[in-house]
Amino acid sequence: MMNKYEVILFWSSEDDAFVAEVPELSGCFAHGASHEEALAHAKEAMRLWIETAEEFGDPIPEPKGRRLLYA
Repeated sequence: MMNKYEVILFWSSEDDAFVAEVPELSGCFAHGASHEEALAHAKEAMRLWIETAEEFGDPIPEPKGRRLLYA
């Protein structure tokens, strides 16, 4: 299931790194020196986010399966 979440990759001048954000998992971010590294770190962050939610009995949102819309 974790590979079905939308991941947004962008360059952050402030962090001097590529950032990967998983908007459907609140607070789930990762970074890396390349797109590939940021995405690999995001996959690990998603795994840990889901494991932690399961451990504490918190709800895990279902992936929307489509691009999220922002105002």
